[in-house]
Amino acid sequence: MIVDCAIYRDGHRTKGPEDFSDALAEARSVGGFVWIGLHEPGEKEFEHVTQEFALHPLAVEDALKAHQRPKLEVYDDSLFMVLKPVGYEPESDVVSTGEVMIFLGDSFVVTVRHGVGFPLAAVRERLEREPELLGKGPTSVLYAIADATVDHYLDVAGELQTDLEELEAEVFSPDRGGSRHSASRVYGFKRQIMEFRRATGPLSMPLTRLAGMGTYGAAVPFVNEKARPFFRDVNDHLTRVNELVEALDRLVSDVLSAHLAQMSVRQNDDMRKISAWAAMAAVPTMIAGIYGMNFDHMPELRWVWAYPAVVALMAALVLLLYRTFKGRGWM
Repeated sequence: MIVDCAIYRDGHRTKGPEDFSDALAEARSVGGFVWIGLHEPGEKEFEHVTQEFALHPLAVEDALKAHQRPKLEVYDDSLFMVLKPVGYEPESDVVSTGEVMIFLGDSFVVTVRHGVGFPLAAVRERLEREPELLGKGPTSVLYAIADATVDHYLDVAGELQTDLEELEAEVFSPDRGGSRHSASRVYGFKRQIMEFRRATGPLSMPLTRLAGMGTYGAAVPFVNEKARPFFRDVNDHLTRVNELVEALDRLVSDVLSAHLAQMSVRQNDDMRKISAWAAMAAVPTMIAGIYGMNFDHMPELRWVWAYPAVVALMAALVLLLYRTFKGRGWM
């Protein structure tokens, strides 16, 4: 489905033809560019766009099938970049990811969005309020989408950190720390962080390349070289996000290990208590078992005070064991 189609000239939106087939020619004639936004297009619907803008078949296949890793690919007539916006539901502790594919070429931008989260309308409105930035051409659209995606990563990382602190307090709470559901919650939280990392980690290389840093000093086709400082800024934010994700992952692992160790200590305490009670029960059982044997000649068998003496002996031994175990902290 085509969400929006507009021609931009000197940073301002201009009226263009309703059919995007003529939009590219008109955009080039006025020295501007056309931006077409699509949401989960079908194969037949996207075929016309592919022919009109000469998009590479491999990139088109990725855009239609989705489920791609963040990446940057350069073809003869266009640039293709994949971003994975992330959403987070604090109530259910679930991280959801969408996908935004960007085709960037000579005087055109085609964006393909998959998923219900992260609509690009807000990015378009922000750019239209900044004509100086929008006047930089199609590169400004690529920068704005990448910047908005990474900024939202920071928001999600902050929410994850807040929820992790609450989960940590619950795990180590004296009242709820022994809950059998705590380990499953911590493990589930770790899986969500892994899902988050799949979106943020692979994006580092494409942004480094756009920023012209390290071994990626060569210019990227269809991208304005003056935009490198802007992409370096986005890459700095992404580095911060990846550091936060790494720290969260380590902290979740430490919380899980500490919780398992805590449960092991509690199980040892329970076993010591059970052993102490079993030892106290064994003493009277042993004495009663001896006097329960059917022999005629046994010590104190005919003595009048034999029964109360034996009961008193049992009680004294049990009390002695109780005080011993209590002193050692077993009970």
